[in-house]
Amino acid sequence: MSTETTAFVSTHILDTSIGRPAEGVAIALSARSGLDGDWAALGGSATDADGRCKDLPALPEGTTHVRLDFETETYFSKKQAEAQQDAPRVRDSGAFFPEVTITFAVAPGEHYHVPLLLNPFGYSVYRGS
Repeated sequence: MSTETTAFVSTHILDTSIGRPAEGVAIALSARSGLDGDWAALGGSATDADGRCKDLPALPEGTTHVRLDFETETYFSKKQAEAQQDAPRVRDSGAFFPEVTITFAVAPGEHYHVPLLLNPFGYSVYRGS
């Protein structure tokens, strides 16, 4: 939870190619203080069956920038393998975007919900509520 001196981050992923949440995507959270600060890895989690990541680590006091690293290659490789069980191979395994990194600025006391809309050949993010 955010406090007056810290921000709070949450995220979820929707696979727009199938209109469903993306389950099992690993997410790493990093933070820094100031533009010249070093990134500190805070830990991570993975999306649940609802595509949500509800247990990201808390941000340290003084955080000004946050980075979310979404490991998408494993997710799409698994989806492609499932789709091709009964169909011929249609393209190389893996993903065009094997990872997606989102960096954004934060202010103390604010909640930042940053959804990722994902498909095999594109993605979009926004500040949600």
